[in-house]
Amino acid sequence: MRTRLYVVLFSATLLAGSAQVVAHHSFSAFNTETEKTITGTVNRFEWTNPHTWIWVDVQESGKTVTWGVEGMSPNYLSRRGWSKNTFKPGDKVTLTIRPMRDGSPGGMFMRGILADGKPVTFAATEQ
Repeated sequence: MRTRLYVVLFSATLLAGSAQVVAHHSFSAFNTETEKTITGTVNRFEWTNPHTWIWVDVQESGKTVTWGVEGMSPNYLSRRGWSKNTFKPGDKVTLTIRPMRDGSPGGMFMRGILADGKPVTFAATEQ
């Protein structure tokens, strides 16, 4: 009887945890059917779990608009040659993103180009 109770509790815990994992990795906020390219200056780069963030100041209609670009986890990126110094404040960058569905200034990182022309991608060989 006790073993059965443990199995039920363990199964319930797994199910509850898996629902959170699936919800966490939803791409529903992003328009995954289109890409947008933005060019600007890195404001800051957050090397944080569970996802990195690149904040880029972009000039739009004579105003500075800060775009938030979500990337993969530091663990994933570090295995591909990235570091907390891949993007530094003041760097000029061009980023290709999957924009936010609601039109707000942000998106999901796809690839980028640094001011020196160096590509930045999720591929291990390009860093």
